[in-house]
Amino acid sequence: MIVEADGGSRGNPGHAGYGALVRDPKTGAILVEKAGYIGIASNNVAEYSGLLAGLTLADEIDSGCRILVKMDSKLVVEQMSGRWKIKHADMQKLAGRARRIVDSRRVQYEWIPREKNKDADRLSNEAMDAGMAGVEWKPKSSPSPQEDSRPGENADVGGPRIASGTLHHVEIWIQDLNAARSSMGWLFERLGFLPKDSWENGASWAGNGTYLVLEAGPDVLSGPHERRRQGVNHLAFNAGTRAQVDLLARRAGSHGWTLLFRDRHPYAGGREHYAAYLENAEGFEVELVADQNAQ
Repeated sequence: MIVEADGGSRGNPGHAGYGALVRDPKTGAILVEKAGYIGIASNNVAEYSGLLAGLTLADEIDSGCRILVKMDSKLVVEQMSGRWKIKHADMQKLAGRARRIVDSRRVQYEWIPREKNKDADRLSNEAMDAGMAGVEWKPKSSPSPQEDSRPGENADVGGPRIASGTLHHVEIWIQDLNAARSSMGWLFERLGFLPKDSWENGASWAGNGTYLVLEAGPDVLSGPHERRRQGVNHLAFNAGTRAQVDLLARRAGSHGWTLLFRDRHPYAGGREHYAAYLENAEGFEVELVADQNAQ
C-alpha cells in the first residue's frame, strides 16, 4: 500500500491538523482518506499525527501488507528511517506509537517534494479549517476503490458537466520576499488567511479550504512583474460589505498598495460591481469585491 501523509500548524505552534490517505499501488486510486484537527500543536506533531493515521488506515485494509510512506516532511522521513536521531521527547513518543501500529520491517519511507503531496496537504488544511470553525471534518467525497483513476474516460458525456475541482492553492513567484510579505502577506491576513508555513525563500497563508504561496529564490527570473503580459492578470477576493472594502482599501495605502482606476472607483468593474482595485510597488494587482447582498 502507498500512504501519503501531511500535517500543518497555523502559527507553529498554532491551530493544527493532519491528513492521510492510502493509494492502490497498481492504479494510484485513493482507497481511503482521513483528516483530523488536533488543537494547538507544532508542525512536527501534526506531521507525525498524519503518519499515525496513514499507517492505521493501511493496516486496517490489509494487516499483512508492505507499506511505502510518502511525505514531504524531511524530519519525519529521516527519523523514521533511522538516519536521524530523535531527541525531542514528544517526537520519541510519536515515533514509538508509529512503530507499534505497524512492524517497522513492513514499512519504507520516501521523501517527496511538497507539490507531489497535494492530496494529503489538502486534507490537513480541510481539518484545520473545520477545527477552527468548530465543526467536525467530513470528507467532501468518498473515494471508491472501483473507480478508474484516469479522469474523463468513463464520464457520462450525455449529461450536464459539474465542476469537480476546487481551487487548491495559488503560488505567486516574487523577487523580494520581505516586500511581498509586507504588502501581499498583510492583505492576505486582513482577508482572513492565516499564516501556514514559512521557509527560507517562501511563505504561505491558508483559509477556506485553499492556500496562497509567496515564493522567491534562484528559480525566479529577474525582471519586474508585468500583469498586462499573457498570464494571470490579478487575484480577486470576496472582501465583505462595501464599508469593509472601503476600509481595507484605505488601510492598504499604508502597506504598499495604491488604488487603481480612481476616476471610476468603486465601479471600475461596472455599475453593479462594487470593488476596489489595488496595485503594490512590485506591480501585482488584487481586486477586493463587495458582497452584492450586503450593504
